[in-house]
Amino acid sequence: MYFFGKMGSKEDFKLKIVIYGANNKGCLIATSLFEDHDVVIIDQPENITDDFLKLDIEVVKGNAADIKILKESHLDECDVFIACTDSDEANIVACIMMKSVSQARTVCFISKEEYYDSLNAVKNSNFNRDVFADYVIRPEELLTQELFRIITVPSATHVENFANGKARLLECPIKDTSPIANKKIRECVFPQEVLIVGITRNGELSIPSGDTELKSGDKVIFMGSAKSLDILAATVFREDTKISSVVIIGGGTVGLLLAETLEEADIYCKVFEKNMKRCEYISEILKKSLVINGDGTDFQLLNNEQAEDADVLISVTDSDEKNLLCSLLAKQAGVKKVISRASKPTNVNLFEKVGIDVAVSPNEAALHEIYNHLIVPDISILATVERGQGEIVEIELPESFQQRKIMDLKLPHKAVIAIIKRRNRVIIPKGDTLVFGKDNLIIFTMQETSAAIQKYMLNC
Repeated sequence: MYFFGKMGSKEDFKLKIVIYGANNKGCLIATSLFEDHDVVIIDQPENITDDFLKLDIEVVKGNAADIKILKESHLDECDVFIACTDSDEANIVACIMMKSVSQARTVCFISKEEYYDSLNAVKNSNFNRDVFADYVIRPEELLTQELFRIITVPSATHVENFANGKARLLECPIKDTSPIANKKIRECVFPQEVLIVGITRNGELSIPSGDTELKSGDKVIFMGSAKSLDILAATVFREDTKISSVVIIGGGTVGLLLAETLEEADIYCKVFEKNMKRCEYISEILKKSLVINGDGTDFQLLNNEQAEDADVLISVTDSDEKNLLCSLLAKQAGVKKVISRASKPTNVNLFEKVGIDVAVSPNEAALHEIYNHLIVPDISILATVERGQGEIVEIELPESFQQRKIMDLKLPHKAVIAIIKRRNRVIIPKGDTLVFGKDNLIIFTMQETSAAIQKYMLNC
């Protein structure tokens, strides 16, 4: 659920960012960052499309592994270098070359598991820092983690965990039969440590008040303690059955990773994969899942294999068009919940508009990692929601902060202080909760006002 429009960056904080890779990943990163930073895209001429030319960015035609091009184009003077071509090898070599001629922080996109594991490049690892890559990102693994969170909380369309799992965000749709439909927020009874921080209605996100009426079709964003949100899910958003079976269309990297993760959670999987050799490969790895050689767009095959009986169907092939078709066929067959991969972030909204329950993009989570660790490293953007309309940021208050109640904070815009981390405690605050210097605040805010909120909290 990560998508960045113009981000709330700090004033006078402008970076020179070089992106090697004129593909969907590169386009998403460039589009998201060019308004706040100096962005350069580098790739072979045939790869640079009109999507890049219409942006106010510099275009360098060539190979980022060519030191001569790096120096002649002054790319060695950049602050951040992102290698995100579709070739792991090209990304690795380009990062090595950049490190040899500059002090830039480097991001290397990796898709192959053997490379990723050998580099030991897990999130927040310092391995390779002095070699060639400050951060190694595997979008497929980030997407798998997001899919697993969505699957294991059946009522949610978005799940995020904070404070080492002690606090959580849930985004849940309101149905006609919901006990909170057509009620004002102040009239609803929720578990004690639960806050409503946002509502999405007709695609538009807003921060509600107590007088806001919840309507069928709304997607409501809750934040609170993990225990209280579990109670909320089991009462207000109770499902008739727990998730016990999942159909996965596509046995590629994401499909295999997801099936392995679901097996560990004792959830039965059927994996449909068109390529016979790939079927043989993944059937040797998976221990409990059924691997079926067939095309997920074959409606008769889905019927014969009783795909409609699955609790969730997920289409994660490498084709957006095929994922959309498979998902629509699954909805027609009566699958209760359908999730689809959309490699192009612009397709995410389209998929959900035509009836897909949840659409996710592998590149959005990768962009979140880049922005959080390299673009604004001292202010942590923990997550974004609804294509970047809302942000969840974490701010450590300065020691000089004068203690006061939350209700006495004169925030410049609407925002919700949803979680306070104080030493080893996690507090879900109320209006009369005191805030102290050195507290870590997790705040829900709108994207366009995020920078102002952050600046106020760090200087008030």
